[in-house]
Amino acid sequence: MYNKKSNYQSGNRRSNGSNFGKRQNMNRKNGGFFGRRSAPKVLDPRLFVKKASDVYEEDNHLSEITFESLNLSERLKRNVLEHGYKSLTFIQEKAIPAILDGRDVIGIANTGTGKTAAFLIPLVNKTDLDRNERVLIVAPTRELAVQIVDELTVFTRGMNLDSALLIGGANLQRQEKRLYHNPHFIIGTPGRIRDLIDRKKLNLSMFRNVVLDEVDRMVDIGFINDVKYFVSLLPQKRQSLFFSATVTDKVRSILRDFVSDPVTITVKKQESAENVDQDIVRVRASEKINVLHDLLVKKEFEKVMVFGRTKWGIEKLTHVLIERGFKAISIHGNKSQGQRQRAITEFKQNKINILLATDVASRGLDIENVTHVINFDPPETHDDYVHRIGRTGRAGKKGVAITFVAE
Repeated sequence: MYNKKSNYQSGNRRSNGSNFGKRQNMNRKNGGFFGRRSAPKVLDPRLFVKKASDVYEEDNHLSEITFESLNLSERLKRNVLEHGYKSLTFIQEKAIPAILDGRDVIGIANTGTGKTAAFLIPLVNKTDLDRNERVLIVAPTRELAVQIVDELTVFTRGMNLDSALLIGGANLQRQEKRLYHNPHFIIGTPGRIRDLIDRKKLNLSMFRNVVLDEVDRMVDIGFINDVKYFVSLLPQKRQSLFFSATVTDKVRSILRDFVSDPVTITVKKQESAENVDQDIVRVRASEKINVLHDLLVKKEFEKVMVFGRTKWGIEKLTHVLIERGFKAISIHGNKSQGQRQRAITEFKQNKINILLATDVASRGLDIENVTHVINFDPPETHDDYVHRIGRTGRAGKKGVAITFVAE
């Protein structure tokens, strides 16, 4: 059963669909709900979960400087203001003037700090003023790359600046055709960028403006050699922008050859989100699905992300929730790009209210009004935990993160 000290107590299961409320026997002899797959060593969340009232965020304040006062082209300024941007965040206040001055920048910041706009806005301005400029932005995941393109589209409205999205899971030949038009902005993931370089469809010597976004994540998922290779192909004279939540020795090895005389900006932010109330639910393996059920039927669980450890486990859990009558959908590495994007769109548009994911979705996704994050499986690292719970409590709103801990 769950810990009776928790705020989240079991309620009566409601009837909402033909199979809704049926208890399934998840107590398999070898591995509970997820079957025989052996579990990797994971963190004990009890060591670092904190209540929001105990966590404070320094220096990620809104600046007194407004976007209206920045030295931007009139069309870009209008697009930014129409997007609802008024005051700058801390990283925008420090990064945008430096980038406009042509400086290299190292930004040490988590998602949710406004860093995407911090590099896009000055680069759009630079490209608007000189149409010969080309910008390459490398992101670790398809979802983050798509999100960057979406924001770029807003900022470049009416400016006749072309872009190309280069990601796996999408038609390669179509992306090759996009490159024939020599777009001003290319946004892509390392694997697909490498494919197009090897096919001699993409020449990195053209790009005098380069952004490496969430470098720590690229290193984590095995793209360090690709990123180093990209850096070796870039022109010596360039503007280099580097963003990472952490700087490990491996990340530092990329940094050495990438930037020159950089401005370094560190968003002094505690590792747990200020606006996220964190809690633990103790639960036996055989009861996890029923405890999850009892939480999801509560009225306040309006828009929920559920994180699990494996693609197989998340897919199975999604089917169980759908059978019980929930509006649920999943994203993970076995899904095509189209399936992943449709799932995110339906979740954003509230067509479904439960999105289940592996850690592929824990970084970079900016989805409004996520009320709860549930760690059905504990994260493998502290960083994974921080990024998972960062999907809620965004834009000044309160959120709740719940982590299941096996008894």
